[in-house]
Amino acid sequence: MSSEKPTNTGPLADLRLVEMGTLLAGPFCGQLMGDFGAEVIKIEPPNQGDPMREWGQEKAHGMSLWWPVIARNKKSVTMNLRESEGQELARELISKADFLLENFRPGTMERWGLSYEELKKINPGLIMIRVSGFGQTGPYSKRAGFGAVGESMGGLRYVCGDPVAPPSRMGISIGDSLAATFACLGGMMALHHRERTGEGQVVDSAIYEAVLNMMESLVTEYDKAGYVRERQGSILPNVAPSNVYPTKDGSMILIAANQDTVFRRLAEAMGQPELAEDARYATHSARGAHQVELDDKVATWTRTQNADELEKMMEESGIPSGKIYRAPEMLEDAHFRAREAIITTLHPKFGELRMQNVAPKLSATPGGVHRPGPELGEHNAEIYAQLLGMSEDRISDLLDRGII
Repeated sequence: MSSEKPTNTGPLADLRLVEMGTLLAGPFCGQLMGDFGAEVIKIEPPNQGDPMREWGQEKAHGMSLWWPVIARNKKSVTMNLRESEGQELARELISKADFLLENFRPGTMERWGLSYEELKKINPGLIMIRVSGFGQTGPYSKRAGFGAVGESMGGLRYVCGDPVAPPSRMGISIGDSLAATFACLGGMMALHHRERTGEGQVVDSAIYEAVLNMMESLVTEYDKAGYVRERQGSILPNVAPSNVYPTKDGSMILIAANQDTVFRRLAEAMGQPELAEDARYATHSARGAHQVELDDKVATWTRTQNADELEKMMEESGIPSGKIYRAPEMLEDAHFRAREAIITTLHPKFGELRMQNVAPKLSATPGGVHRPGPELGEHNAEIYAQLLGMSEDRISDLLDRGII
């Protein structure tokens, strides 16, 4: 465990995680750990850093607006892991860590002399969290495996999008984030095991398996019934009405009134109570069988209502509904504000910077955002001098030779 007094707060404030790897699949796991107080020390290549420092659709001051989020609550140290001295520095740091997080292609850590078998000799309680496209074993393990590939082979891409179009991307890097979330979950379970036994272990999180685990009964449906799920656009097959409907003012609203009692309330709100008694719509199965025509009836009605009025009517009638939000709507929403779902943090170059808050909320030991993503090597002095006890001369020498 960390020997220093933690500067963060949260349930993980006495734990230290060393983060290696780049982009999203590993670093999002580090973000989650840091959100709940862990001291996250991110190792980056000297003079280069994580490519996430440059990624993102939009930039400000020539800098990525993604980096402050994915690297929040982290400390940055530079270290050349391709050099033997850099690898030795990594061992020194890892010897003082609770977790090591990496998402390189399987075999990379072993080539650097940083296999779990070697590292547990210096830190028997170490929990090594490994995120990769296809896992650490099996015939595909050495393949390059970005999130898009994991989403495709895990089954998600095939069921996303309009049925008349090719499989669609979700709009976010969901495969990477799922693998990182499962990695974080695995890390917490391994930590519980260590608390009981003192033993560390390896957490092996594969992107395609993380995606596969979210696919509900897709495999079982095919195995026992020969049913292959297809792309369905905005509907859930045979569940109606549950769809996105147009409004008079050109907006959209999602209404989910597929339960019998809820559909009855929707029919009343529409001024067409007879729909709930119509044999075509009176039961769940009947509505599913007549899904298209029922959606058309609901859409014809919603087009006569403005979005705000319609949302209020649905709320008063006890009908689940919600507008289709983008960032502008999120920032203006009263519920988002009341629960502090979006927070403002200070950035040295951007000034006030808004981003999503920590989730989930814990009543006794909540997490928090203490700082946005750091500058490259911002914490070199703190980590090398204070934590590892290096002299100024040694640090200067390592810097001059490009090791840090």
